[in-house]
Amino acid sequence: MTSYKEKLPKITTFIFDVDGVLTNGEILLMEEDFVRVLNSRDAYAMQYAVKQGYRILIITGGSSKLVEKRLLGLGIQEVRLKSFNKLDVYNDLKEKYNFDDAEVLYMGDDIPDYPVLKQVGVSTCPQDAAVEVKDISDYQSPFDGGKHCVRDVIEQTLRVQKKWFTKEAFEW
Repeated sequence: MTSYKEKLPKITTFIFDVDGVLTNGEILLMEEDFVRVLNSRDAYAMQYAVKQGYRILIITGGSSKLVEKRLLGLGIQEVRLKSFNKLDVYNDLKEKYNFDDAEVLYMGDDIPDYPVLKQVGVSTCPQDAAVEVKDISDYQSPFDGGKHCVRDVIEQTLRVQKKWFTKEAFEW
């Protein structure tokens, strides 16, 4: 059986869920909206990966325009909100950006992510993901959602490809 690290050299595209991956899954209810907390280490890694030429896409069932604005501000190419059939959205993005499944690392944490995790080249999840997701993931980060699990998989991929901690890391 191929280890997930042997698949990392092919990765050109990262796709992430939001709630439970980029956040800890908790939602603070406010009068007008929901509040989510994003991890700055995850944000740095995503921004750095974009600078290194990687494509980063987001597929989320959430509808927060504020989350979308923040992620697009990091250089993420596209944020798909209200994605209730994530496999259909994934296949649409695959056609639009012309990538192969083997080139994709996807991180999801719950049942809606399951079909996409089954299709991509490298399936990953946070430590606190649903059991069903853990069972099919190539890699489980030792970090929970919202606690730099995204940084973990980006950093591992870039290290394998010798693109982590280059001179661009210091050019902001």
